[in-house]
Amino acid sequence: MLVVVNPHRADAAHAGDLVTRELEDEGIEVCKTFDPGSDTPVEAAVVLGGDGTILYAAALTRGTDIPLLGVNLGHVGFLAEAEREDVRHAVQRLVAGDYTVEERNTLEVVVKQPDGSTESGWALNEATVERSNLLRTVELAVEVDGKPVSTFGCDGVVISTATGSTAHAFSAGGPILWPDVDALLFVPLAAHALFARPLVVGPRSWFALEVLERSESEALVVLDGSRSIDVERGGRIEVRRGGHQVKLARMSDAPFTERLVRKFSLPTNGWRGPAQDG
Repeated sequence: MLVVVNPHRADAAHAGDLVTRELEDEGIEVCKTFDPGSDTPVEAAVVLGGDGTILYAAALTRGTDIPLLGVNLGHVGFLAEAEREDVRHAVQRLVAGDYTVEERNTLEVVVKQPDGSTESGWALNEATVERSNLLRTVELAVEVDGKPVSTFGCDGVVISTATGSTAHAFSAGGPILWPDVDALLFVPLAAHALFARPLVVGPRSWFALEVLERSESEALVVLDGSRSIDVERGGRIEVRRGGHQVKLARMSDAPFTERLVRKFSLPTNGWRGPAQDG
């Protein structure tokens, strides 16, 4: 099994040592580096940190069928399945194969520069189109399925999966999508326009953004907050549902509603539930 640790957290290093001992005591070989081209079979990955560490592990294992078991050592930790106090129990269940696998959709992003060159990338949470010059706005033309919708100046836009709806898109005022909603979410950031509201489209639809020649700033595409692509004026960004999914190991069948209430500490006092017959 692969153990992925946030290198910037001392508690993650300690938890990584604990997980390694637990796995080795069970006769499981542990690796802490991963080569996607290697023929060494990896059954699962234990990821210790916050959602950022899970996003890193998703990029590290991209294109494989390795399920990721996230142990939250950060703040909210929407992608994590276990908390720090549950590490031993979670590892024991992982070793026993007592878990299910949940598949999460991704985004595929293609950037076409004015000179005809292209760059591509992907994201599990979101692709954020931002202004390169923080003192100026970026002027964008927005398309859905190849048809123009609007143009406006803004700080940027967020295009996310349902998974990413509780991340950057949520902080920008977008709606929360349940993980099983097969859709793409579009959220403008401080747009200077009347019609600049969040949009939700189906899995076969796609978004395109053009950085207008008159834009005061060039653009930057940021993928999951960790990888970026520069976009010149006249450049075009196309975002579609990805062909690969990320697999998460799950040990609870509790609905997403419970996770939402717990992670955001939402008040539910006074709830009585459905009326009982009789």
